[in-house]
Amino acid sequence: MTTATRLFHDVGQQAVAWLHTHRDGFRLEPDADPETGFLERFKPVGELALICKVLFREGVSGSRESAMARALIDHAWREVLDGGRMLVRAQRTEPASPVPFEVYLPFRELGYSQPELEQAVRLNHRLASWAALEVTPVRRLGLSRFEQRFGLEASLDPAQALRRTWLGRRPEPWTVEGHTGYAITHTVFHLTDWGERPEGLPGELAGYLDDWLPVWLDDWLDLGRWDLLGELLVVDACLPRPALDERIWEGFAAAQLPDGSMPAVGEAPTGDPQDVFDMLYHPTLVAAFASVLATSRSLDRLSG
Repeated sequence: MTTATRLFHDVGQQAVAWLHTHRDGFRLEPDADPETGFLERFKPVGELALICKVLFREGVSGSRESAMARALIDHAWREVLDGGRMLVRAQRTEPASPVPFEVYLPFRELGYSQPELEQAVRLNHRLASWAALEVTPVRRLGLSRFEQRFGLEASLDPAQALRRTWLGRRPEPWTVEGHTGYAITHTVFHLTDWGERPEGLPGELAGYLDDWLPVWLDDWLDLGRWDLLGELLVVDACLPRPALDERIWEGFAAAQLPDGSMPAVGEAPTGDPQDVFDMLYHPTLVAAFASVLATSRSLDRLSG
């Protein structure tokens, strides 16, 4: 393993260890008012499942890291989601919401099953309200791709959905800001099935990103925006010819805290432990995601 590959791998190993240690931070708030965010706490659980799926798929993690990831996903399904029953409750609470479906899909792809939820999803998908849901263009693209992966007809053809996104239009690259940056990253994630199919990225978009991603990486490294920088490093690893820039990765790795967590911006947050978890879990998940893809691509390059 080269020095660079070891650098990529170590970031993820530490991130997964922190997530495993703090797995009780993934929790729901069953008594929350539906109008004020009952479904909000489901998002971290769905993100955890997506990243664990990538980790298992790439197969470049050590046995200890893989075991921790398996324990994480089992904990999320059994203890947090109560074997999927909390997803059924969420769907009953907000029948037109796609959130339970979005959270469930990666669990389903990992072998977990909740037939009652699947029945509700197939029923709700037939409603005009499902396709009429007003969401951002990149989320509509994601829903279309998730529907296809589930075996449903896409509410909007993904090619058409792509054309409505910021990246699909390839605007002036210097107009990128934080919200746009996240839209760019998730457009790439959905097109490539979270890095599984780099060929899913159209050639003109790959060329656009080849030209401008290095500039954006430099900018967000200078700004210390670690969460978005991590997502952009994932984008790099999703490209047909990833740069795997060791200088950028060294700056990213230097921001990782001694316990393995990654701050979203700047230095480590302080305060109530649960609040701190809520600030750290996403950038730490992103660090694990970027790590496993960069490690896998680096090893592919060495073997090729």
